Amino acid sequence: MSESANWDWKTKEKLLVDLNELQKKFIDIRELTPSDDGEKIAAVVQPEDKRFTTCVNGEVWDETFEKVWSLKFKPDNKLVSLVFRDFEWTVAVDHEMWEEKFDFIWNMQFTPDGRVAANVKKGDDYGVSVDGKTWENGFVEARDLIISPNGTKTASAVSTKRIKEGDIFGFQEGVWTVAVDGVTWDKTFVNVWGVTFSHDNQHLAAEVRLNLYDYTIAVDGKTWEETFGCVWEPVFKPGSYDVVAPIKTPQGWTLAMNGKPIWGNFIQIWNQKYSPDGKRIAAIVAPEYGKWTIAVDGSPWARSFSDAVLPPIFSPDSKRVAAAAKESKYPFHMQSALHNIPGNDRYTIAVDGTPWAEDFDMVWDPIFSPGSDKVLTKVEKNGRYFIAIDGRVGRRGFEALWNPVFSPDGEKLLIRCVEGGKYYRRVVPIGEI
Repeated sequence: MSESANWDWKTKEKLLVDLNELQKKFIDIRELTPSDDGEKIAAVVQPEDKRFTTCVNGEVWDETFEKVWSLKFKPDNKLVSLVFRDFEWTVAVDHEMWEEKFDFIWNMQFTPDGRVAANVKKGDDYGVSVDGKTWENGFVEARDLIISPNGTKTASAVSTKRIKEGDIFGFQEGVWTVAVDGVTWDKTFVNVWGVTFSHDNQHLAAEVRLNLYDYTIAVDGKTWEETFGCVWEPVFKPGSYDVVAPIKTPQGWTLAMNGKPIWGNFIQIWNQKYSPDGKRIAAIVAPEYGKWTIAVDGSPWARSFSDAVLPPIFSPDSKRVAAAAKESKYPFHMQSALHNIPGNDRYTIAVDGTPWAEDFDMVWDPIFSPGSDKVLTKVEKNGRYFIAIDGRVGRRGFEALWNPVFSPDGEKLLIRCVEGGKYYRRVVPIGEI
């Protein structure tokens, strides 16, 4: 059962907060953040000069800080924020703060069971902390945070050796590797990016740079036998330990599994995604210079776009693919001179290779209905935000809008929006959008 099945899908409208009234009380209001179920909305507010705190549904936390940012609601609707006071950073969960303090903290995420994880720096050491418990081993640098599917492990690309600035020879010897719960791979590399866990949490893959010219994929520290001119982030094939990654060869870019090409060649390939059933794979590709589209199982859409295509999204039944796309009104060779012209950049959604007829000032990622028959997205048009379904723009525009959520039966939408300076939670039948 999906988490949204327990939400209130009967109440048509709730007015949660009059933001106009809040603006009268505070010097500034920023980072409006609603909970997933729409029942709460949080903000960073400034009650006095150089002091900040959080506000949830109009209720303000008494404690103030020099800085507050990165508001997020946990699945249990507790508000989490990063707070800074007396030259120390920590995490606040509702009104309780972690005991441990840090020089800096960033990249906050939630584990599947609702714990809080983040990259941290304390003294000269970088690492990862989960619910305030930090890796025992610290590193010269920790670049990112990856959480295993079951939430029991955390990983990061880390630098293990401190080298002097400008020491290019020391850098080329390799100072980067992957750490899992603070324990590193045995081997180091010139660079490490794109760390990802296998479905069963037992294995890790990453893109690695071996020297000035050679790149490949490493799995649990062991590299593919083949090397390439470049690689992009790998993924594990669902239900297996096979690893798929884009690779650059003399013939162009292709997709490889365990080091062996499985697609034809393109000018570029990246952001490969598997379908929910694990049987299909789609990726962004450039069939020719300056043209972008989506390829599914190696076959590109007939329609391409001049500026950009964002990562593909599969429908729940794995049969359809949609993506946001950008195309300018003017030819590619004129872009450098015309990129600041209002209305030049146009965005839309393409579904199975066919773009919607209408374009917009901005679009967000497409969202499939539970039955895979409808596609919706949030769009911006003339400074207001709308919901668009299957290319049709909703009648109602908003001052602020967050991604709509389909009800489990696909018949209604949860809309979290600001209208007339007030935050509303609305449940609207699809036919009334």
